[in-house]
Amino acid sequence: MILKRKVNVILFIPLLIVFILITGCSSQSASTMKNGGSTVSSSNAPKEIRLGYQVSPNGELLAKALGLLEKKYPHIKINWIKFDSGRDVNNAMASGSIDFGLVGTPPGSIGIANGLPYKVYYLHDIIGESEALVVKEDSGIKSLKDLKGKKIATTFSSTSHFSLLGALKEAKITSEKDRITLLDMQPPDIYAAWKRDDIDGAYIWQPTQTKLINEGGCVIVTSNDLSKKGIVTGEFGIVNKEFARKYPEIVKGYISVLDKAVHYYRNKPKEASQVLSKELGLSPAESLKTMKQIIWLDASQQKEFFGEPEKPGKLAKILKDTGDFMAKQKNISSSPSLATYQQALLSDLYK
Repeated sequence: MILKRKVNVILFIPLLIVFILITGCSSQSASTMKNGGSTVSSSNAPKEIRLGYQVSPNGELLAKALGLLEKKYPHIKINWIKFDSGRDVNNAMASGSIDFGLVGTPPGSIGIANGLPYKVYYLHDIIGESEALVVKEDSGIKSLKDLKGKKIATTFSSTSHFSLLGALKEAKITSEKDRITLLDMQPPDIYAAWKRDDIDGAYIWQPTQTKLINEGGCVIVTSNDLSKKGIVTGEFGIVNKEFARKYPEIVKGYISVLDKAVHYYRNKPKEASQVLSKELGLSPAESLKTMKQIIWLDASQQKEFFGEPEKPGKLAKILKDTGDFMAKQKNISSSPSLATYQQALLSDLYK
């Protein structure tokens, strides 16, 4: 009887140790989440991350398509919310309905000028041929000079609108004097108006641009052409100020996700285009073409654009120039100082 008890105790102790080790490990994995080389405590992590994205052939859309953020934070609900333009993202950020968002340089400069509650954390890309003025082949438009009396659609306060106005200014054309009708439309509405023959052309981004070309359109001028004349546009990520303050490690973690997506594209462009084709609504070949039309930036390239508080980088200057232009167009009452634009950037992330 005594011998039997001793045997039971001897067997019980190793089992107890194994149980403690297992429960301890599972408890630790449930309470911490990997964030690059560091860990994020569940007590310091949000229950949900709400991302306002746009359908653009860039690293964020690829990260979404690959499910990279979901893989990184499996214990957090990831909510992707689609928007058609940067001004809609601005409105969502102002109302507090999203934590992260993607905007172009014009809506971003407007948001900063109007004091919207966000910070810029990542420059996704510099826009090249991804945005362009597409006109109907039978419209008789061969150059900007031929736009007189025509109806041209774009999304107001967007990168495309900014580029279109810059192109007209460069060519010394004014919509009033030359009777050009500029129509404010979202991308889906532009495509519908094009098919109804309600417009002669549109300055728009991908994938709508490719859809217009496939429906009998030709390109007159691209944002890449305009960038050579100093009219630069790009897309960047914004994050709610309070979210960034409460969850700085999540912001850093998302940057690592975006960086991973960019390198996936650089290393496996064909595979990336196949993944993005469903998101863009284009064939893999068309998707790859649109992806090559913008300059994708990774995390290592951010510092030169973000600069430092005492030494503004390229992005603050681009935003300031854009803000000045938008003020002249009366999209905002005034453009703030270069220092204000620099202060809107989370430059400490890239020391």
